[in-house]
Amino acid sequence: MSPLEVVRIPVLSDNYAWLIHDPASNETVAVDPGEAQPLLDAAAARGWSIGQVWTTHWHPDHTGGNEAMREAGARITGPGAERAKIPTLDVEVGEGDTVRIGDHVARVMAVPGHTQGHIAFHLADDGIVFTGDTLFAMGCGRLFEGTPDDMYANMLRYAAMPDSTLVYCGHEYTQSNGRFALTAEPDNQAIVERMRVVDDLRTRGEATIPTTISEERATNPFLRAPSAEKLGELRRGKDGFKG
Repeated sequence: MSPLEVVRIPVLSDNYAWLIHDPASNETVAVDPGEAQPLLDAAAARGWSIGQVWTTHWHPDHTGGNEAMREAGARITGPGAERAKIPTLDVEVGEGDTVRIGDHVARVMAVPGHTQGHIAFHLADDGIVFTGDTLFAMGCGRLFEGTPDDMYANMLRYAAMPDSTLVYCGHEYTQSNGRFALTAEPDNQAIVERMRVVDDLRTRGEATIPTTISEERATNPFLRAPSAEKLGELRRGKDGFKG
């Protein structure tokens, strides 16, 4: 199989949506389009046509562009558990289901906690995972609808992926997450060193995503948490963090 192309598209204030393109089949997928036009423009500029949208969860900053994408000819796939909150869904999926772009297969993971129906898309053969608002660079999503146990189970699943797996998440939160990580693990030199890079990138207005599972194992307090109780303590701390 030819390698997939993944293009980061900034949308709204701090969201990232993604275009996945398979050169072999000329198929293109949009992931979590908080708004449609930036993705439609980016695809058109490359001569691509978006045939599918993969949605990780119902929040409007991840689904706001679905209707326009659908009107432009895309089929909308997302969590069946959130069907009532995502009226644009054409295809409902859940744990263990698969979706495809050309010959590339993504397995659906149920990763509740941020929302209870949240899913991720793991293209294991390509070393890629789209985590929405569950796993962030040096962080995890807020527990709006779930529990620390839910998110801890997600972190264990992500941590079990190969080191080189590229993590494409939904927001540019890395700098704030890293500042909190430094308070959670002040003696972790890997976090100190990573933040030097992150701060430099952000000063220059550059993105810090994608990250990798190996980077997160070394620097993400939530992925490194030894228990659900500890993850919950960290999440409460991050919720009130002003860094």
